Amino acid sequence: YKRRLRKLGSAADPSHVYLMVTSFRIDALTTSMVYRSVIEEAIACELPTTVVCSIVELSDEVLIKQQWQKLNPPARVKLDFVRIPGTGKRDGLAHGFRAISRHMPDDESVVAVIDGDTVLEPGVVKATVPWFKLFANVGGLTTNEFCEVQGGYIMSQWHKLRFAQRHINMCSMALSKRVLTMTGRMSVFRASVVTDPAFIADVESDHLDHWRLGRFQFLTGDDKSSWYSLMRLGYDTFYVPDAAINTVEHPPEKSFIKASRKLMFRWYGNNLRQNSRALGLGIRRLGLFTSVVLFDQRVSMWTSLLGLTVAVIASLKFGAKFLLAYLLWIGLTRLILTIMLLCSGHKIGPAYPVILYYNQIVGALMKIYVFFRLDRQSWTRQPTALKRDLASFQQWFNTWSSRTMTFSAASIFV
Repeated sequence: YKRRLRKLGSAADPSHVYLMVTSFRIDALTTSMVYRSVIEEAIACELPTTVVCSIVELSDEVLIKQQWQKLNPPARVKLDFVRIPGTGKRDGLAHGFRAISRHMPDDESVVAVIDGDTVLEPGVVKATVPWFKLFANVGGLTTNEFCEVQGGYIMSQWHKLRFAQRHINMCSMALSKRVLTMTGRMSVFRASVVTDPAFIADVESDHLDHWRLGRFQFLTGDDKSSWYSLMRLGYDTFYVPDAAINTVEHPPEKSFIKASRKLMFRWYGNNLRQNSRALGLGIRRLGLFTSVVLFDQRVSMWTSLLGLTVAVIASLKFGAKFLLAYLLWIGLTRLILTIMLLCSGHKIGPAYPVILYYNQIVGALMKIYVFFRLDRQSWTRQPTALKRDLASFQQWFNTWSSRTMTFSAASIFV
């Protein structure tokens, strides 16, 4: 693929690049780093570029203008502000997409959607934009991620492990052009996609009709909504491993256990809310491998607990040697998995084997919990939760039916 790109040369360049950044309640130092990297990339890519800033606070606008004056970009680089109410990231994205629509971009233009805590690595724009000329049906692609964590050692290692696993999974899925999420930290789309009213509506007001919980809006998970919209509209998705970004992670709690559970609740909820309707698109649209991966997301929450459950029951019935043998097996296999992560190009740490097992067990429990409570959503950066204003009976029914189904499923599994 890279040889084919080199042959295309400048013919693969888009006519215009839009770099859209959404910022809300992010500290000034991070915001400054992010916009500096974005403006520097706009200058370095040597293409006609517009930086679109979807912001809430006036202080962000002042800070961005200061960076703009310091870097003094050439005339081909433009700046466009979109001021929005602080009603959530989905609204921020939709307002930004409509602002880009007013520029009336042509079919050769591309749009990079960048989160407010994402620092671009040098050359990331030039590494991503040519792929749209090479693959005519790719509607969006995403990039490799590294992170700097504002927290303790274990929290830092936990995030870095997640990005190493993400990289391997993304590379695997990209072979069939079915990357399963358009990562909100940075993804690049065709301008014709983000200006499509159907795509904007999917991102802004996505919802699910659940047989038991009724209809509810999606508060988080805009990256999953954008992926599902691309699949529904007939586009492919792709991953560029050589294009890297750095994210600044701010854990929602000081305690690792509390912070990881909060983040798992949000991530796995977003995942499972999209899962059933994504499978509904069918094998013909998704492909066999992608369909199996999506089905595995529903099964793995139970299979991940199978070994531990059997070991505990066997140790209670026949003796502790079964539990000890299981723990030895876990230690060896997780060590091998950690060594295999060296292939990702991400650094590995001594805590990875323990964190891998923590993710397996606690992650599976969180998936089971959230699977029966798909309507419960909240942001981790700010105390915002989905409010449905249901009648008292409906609230009671949702709560107790969720508890009953969780207990029944766990009992059947045991």
